[in-house]
Amino acid sequence: MVAGGSDGLGLAFAEALAKRGLNLVLLARQKERLEAAAKSIREKYQVDVYAFAADLSDYTRTKEIIAGLNFQIGLLVYNAAYAPIGLFEETSEEQLALAAAVNVRTPLLLCKLLSGQMIQNKRGGIVLMSSLAGIQGSPRLAAYSATKSFNMVLAEALWKELKPHGIDVLGCCAGAILTPGYQKAEKSKTAPGTLPAAKVAECAIKALGKGPVTVPGGFNKFVRFLMSRLLPRRAAIGIMEKNTGGLS
Repeated sequence: MVAGGSDGLGLAFAEALAKRGLNLVLLARQKERLEAAAKSIREKYQVDVYAFAADLSDYTRTKEIIAGLNFQIGLLVYNAAYAPIGLFEETSEEQLALAAAVNVRTPLLLCKLLSGQMIQNKRGGIVLMSSLAGIQGSPRLAAYSATKSFNMVLAEALWKELKPHGIDVLGCCAGAILTPGYQKAEKSKTAPGTLPAAKVAECAIKALGKGPVTVPGGFNKFVRFLMSRLLPRRAAIGIMEKNTGGLS
């Protein structure tokens, strides 16, 4: 199951998994894009692809979709995210609630729901997308960076808890990714270390089972080490402020 699988990184994950012969369940909000992605993957890789238009801020609806499946989910990739951009004082309550629902509530409860069957089967996998923005506070991305920090910590804890049950859990701490959403939000030049979506997806899939966290790209690995280990927190936050100034 790829949550947020209609385009960008989610589509890259779907194609990388289909290339390995896995049948897919794709969840995303935009029905036309989702169905087009599913059709393309079916034709290209000859796998079964089930597409469900769903607003991932609505966990109840997501749970209903899963309950209606006549097969089990063995791997969850949670890529969906909502990122309100701008100063916190100018961000509405509705935007903050949506970020919490899409980025925290639904992935948390999906991990709970799907890991139960994985525990019974003694195998499975979970990939949660995090971000370099979640290593420290990121001005103009306050809610998003906080939720991405949540997903990283959750992945680390579940990696340890679920490993004895044969379940691999991974937090993928990505830098900037060349997706339609990023290109729309970033008005200035592309950030250093920006990677194609396909490369990020491949790095994450290959890292599953090898540890709790992966950081795609050598430059991004260096940035994570610098921001989390070497620099004082206030300096790291200042650097993020400069890097997020061009987002809108």
